[in-house]
Amino acid sequence: MATTRFVDIHALSALVRAMGAPRLLEILTQALREDFLRWTEFDKSARLASHSALGVIELMPVSDARHYAFKYVNGHPANTARGLPTVMAFGVLAEVETGFPLLLAELTLTTALRTAAMSALAAQAVARPGARSMALIGNGAQAEFQALAFHALLGVDELRVYDLDPAATDKLVHNLAAYPALRVQRAAGIAEAVRGAHIVSTLTARKARATILTPAMIEPGMHINAVGGDCPGKTELHVDVLKAARVFVEYAPQTRIEGEIQQLPADFPVVELWRVLAGAEPGRQDEAEVTVFDSVGFALEDYSALRLVHRLALEHGVGQDIALAPPDGDPKDLFRLIAPPAG
Repeated sequence: MATTRFVDIHALSALVRAMGAPRLLEILTQALREDFLRWTEFDKSARLASHSALGVIELMPVSDARHYAFKYVNGHPANTARGLPTVMAFGVLAEVETGFPLLLAELTLTTALRTAAMSALAAQAVARPGARSMALIGNGAQAEFQALAFHALLGVDELRVYDLDPAATDKLVHNLAAYPALRVQRAAGIAEAVRGAHIVSTLTARKARATILTPAMIEPGMHINAVGGDCPGKTELHVDVLKAARVFVEYAPQTRIEGEIQQLPADFPVVELWRVLAGAEPGRQDEAEVTVFDSVGFALEDYSALRLVHRLALEHGVGQDIALAPPDGDPKDLFRLIAPPAG
């Protein structure tokens, strides 16, 4: 009987611990690069979002000729007061040829990993070569993953960190103590954190039109990794920061609705990152150029992550096989599964 591999949060956590987060981030970043280089092979669409007063629930589908993938994900910033994560997610990878579900997997932890890997991939393409210092504004659930991705993949070894909630920064400092090559410095405010930083990552969760970064904070050659603005009405950058920078995006039709560039006219020029990776557009054009990666998260990233999780789960014996589809037998006779016993 054909079965579906099920990877829950405990299985995925065990896999990451066994491999080491830095190594897994390296492998995931390479998988993202390879799939973004196949950009034109994918059937793409902006995610389907259901908004409420307290948050959003989204479906994110994508497919190529072989595999179909989707992610269910929420974003509810007030959840932490209830003891729940702001973001929770799961996903499915299926065969296009048959529609059979190959994998059902948690994507809460995986989303944190793929978001950080995607940020690192963008920075490899457009940040200033030799960047070694990064400011982390917002020290919540995503912060450690970003720190490790930039450390492992770009050699960032100095962090300046700030959050309105000191407990979040305490958590970040504690968790990163296991990586002694990564120097972490607390900042008293945003301006202090970003001063002199080669890269600035904004990772805030509050749904508001915020201005975490203002033009006065921006220095020549800075790369801004804008992660927190990911739905309508939620931004982190002053609009003039965008106007003065070269802006790179994942999928322009989605980013214009959800990203920082929602603040700007529909014809504001942006470059889709896949074009830089493919050599169709230049990345950074000079040392002084300010670059922005307007990250909102795109379904192709989850496709890459789900395919990788499926492969690693089979290779490492992680997860379990479950019966999502009917067992072997007459495929036209579904009633047999509930028919009363004969006699």
